[in-house]
Amino acid sequence: MKRDRKRVLSDYLIVAAHGGDRSALDRLCRLWHGDLTRHAARLIGDGEAARDILQEAWCDILKGLSGLREPAAFPAWAYRIVARKCAAEIRMRQSSRRTADGLRAELAGATVDGEGEAERGADTGAIRRAMTDLPDEQRLALALYHQDGLSVAEIAVITETPAGTVKTRLMHARRKLAVALNPAMPDTEHS
Repeated sequence: MKRDRKRVLSDYLIVAAHGGDRSALDRLCRLWHGDLTRHAARLIGDGEAARDILQEAWCDILKGLSGLREPAAFPAWAYRIVARKCAAEIRMRQSSRRTADGLRAELAGATVDGEGEAERGADTGAIRRAMTDLPDEQRLALALYHQDGLSVAEIAVITETPAGTVKTRLMHARRKLAVALNPAMPDTEHS
C-alpha cells in the first residue's frame, strides 16, 4: 500500500511528539489544519463557526495524542474528533441545516484535479453542479475520498458507517456523476 508523503510525515511527527518534541506538535497542526478546517466547514456550513470548532477540536486532539498508539490512525481519529465537535454544535443550535450546506459552499470554490477521465472531459462548473444534486451521504463520501484523499476505512470511521456502505455510496455517486456529465450515457440505476 503506497502511503503519501503527508501521511508518512504525520506518522513521524506523532512519534516525535510522543517523544516530547513540542515543535513536532506545531508542525503536525500546520500539516493537518487546512484539511480539518475544510472538513469542519463542510459539516457545519459556516466558516467562522468551523474555525471556532477547530480550535476546540485541536485542544482535544493534542490532549489525546499521547493515547494514540497507532500513528497511521491519526487522520481518521482527528477527522472523527472534528466531526463530533461539529455534531455537538449542530445539536446545540437545534437548526435544520444539514451538512450539505457546508459542502455546497466548499464545492463552489473547489478546484478539480485534471487526473480523472470525467474531470478531463467535463467542465469544472458542470462537476460542481452535478455534485450538488447528489444525496448528502454520497456527496460527503465523494468529497472525503477524492478531495481529502481519505481511504474507505477512514471514511467509515468518520461517518460511523460500515466500509461496505461507504463503497456503495461512492459507487452510486460516481454513476450519478457520470450520467449527469454525459447525458447520452444510460442511467443503469433506474433500469
